[in-house]
Amino acid sequence: MRISASIRWMAALAVLTLWVSFAADIDGKWTAQIQGRRGPRTETLMLKAADNTLTGSVAGGRGGPLQISNGAINGANVSFSVVREFQGNKITEEFKGTVSGSELKLTVSGGRGGTTEVTYHKE
Repeated sequence: MRISASIRWMAALAVLTLWVSFAADIDGKWTAQIQGRRGPRTETLMLKAADNTLTGSVAGGRGGPLQISNGAINGANVSFSVVREFQGNKITEEFKGTVSGSELKLTVSGGRGGTTEVTYHKE
């Protein structure tokens, strides 16, 4: 009986350690090549996780870096929003996906170009 309880605690600790390591992997600079109307451009994410909250910015479009909002990280699952402004109209883009090692795969929706899949790489 005592051995199975120890094994359960060790398994729970292993899962917790894995969960924390996923959250730590998100911190830093991430880049991706995005195909735009005028050809490819580099988009840069600067991200930082604290507990389950994700903060940071997105740079690479017109107008300089934009702060992310509603940022969340739960294990390997990541989500956040960015509000862009075009000719007085505000457009909210939703970013949702997963982080695995040095790859961040996100589905971006709500922008002018429809839904796209983007893979960012950690620098």
